[in-house]
Amino acid sequence: MFLCKSISFTSTESLYKATVFPPRKHSTITTMALKRNIVAPKRKISVNEARISLVLALASQASSLTQRLLIESATESAKYILPRRFEGRNLEEALMSVPDLETVKFTVLSRTEEYEIREIEPYFIAETTMGESGFDFNGSSQAFNALAGYLFGKNTKNDRMEMTTPVITRKGQSDGEKMEMTTPVITTLSGDKDKWQMSFVMPSKYGANLPSPKDDSVRIKEVPGKLVAVSAFSGFVTDEEVKVRETKLRNVLRRDNQFQIKKDALVEVAQYNPPFTLPFARRNEIALKVERKEE
Repeated sequence: MFLCKSISFTSTESLYKATVFPPRKHSTITTMALKRNIVAPKRKISVNEARISLVLALASQASSLTQRLLIESATESAKYILPRRFEGRNLEEALMSVPDLETVKFTVLSRTEEYEIREIEPYFIAETTMGESGFDFNGSSQAFNALAGYLFGKNTKNDRMEMTTPVITRKGQSDGEKMEMTTPVITTLSGDKDKWQMSFVMPSKYGANLPSPKDDSVRIKEVPGKLVAVSAFSGFVTDEEVKVRETKLRNVLRRDNQFQIKKDALVEVAQYNPPFTLPFARRNEIALKVERKEE
């Protein structure tokens, strides 16, 4: 009898504990985490993974610099990819475009189907002498490289200046006078009118404070304001094309009621585009100095 009561009491106590204090159960997520912490050993990082992590860290540190360089590169490229356009007088001129770079400032005084009269503001140039042919590959390349060298750091201040437009080619001496620079590296101007001169227009922000060229074949000059008659054409520039365009411009200017070609005016050719521009999109201009007719 006692034994039965004891068994009964024990059973009752166990039932009470099970009811009041139920066994703690872990959630599925907690159980999986515990198993993972217990079972999964700590894995060592391989050499390749360490190298990749280092590369990613360096890339992250350089990302801000890379973004800035990309923005600068895109901005510079946009000057050529998204060019400016002059007001076209005809279909040929409407297709022409020029890079969005600083250029010579001017005011258009009159326009016809064949040409326009411009009042050019004073500007500075870097100039060098070419040969008797202004547009052969060897002569133009050497002159261009000499001027580009000055523009991009081959000067007494080692300054890298912004590219401008157009590249100007003319026969004989240019209109301006050579500048007196602090370093006497300016050479004497050539008086040979049969030789071509190539020049780059200088960024206007420098004014007369341009650095002196280290190459003594490059001259710095200030070109005074002037009146010019300008005719635009597309395609590649050749000596033959320049002769044809000059003759045509001289002929049509004879009929102008307000302006006439100045005595001894020499032809000047302006090229606005980089070499990779398609021929039909290139803008070239031929110019002659003019003056108002006396009434």
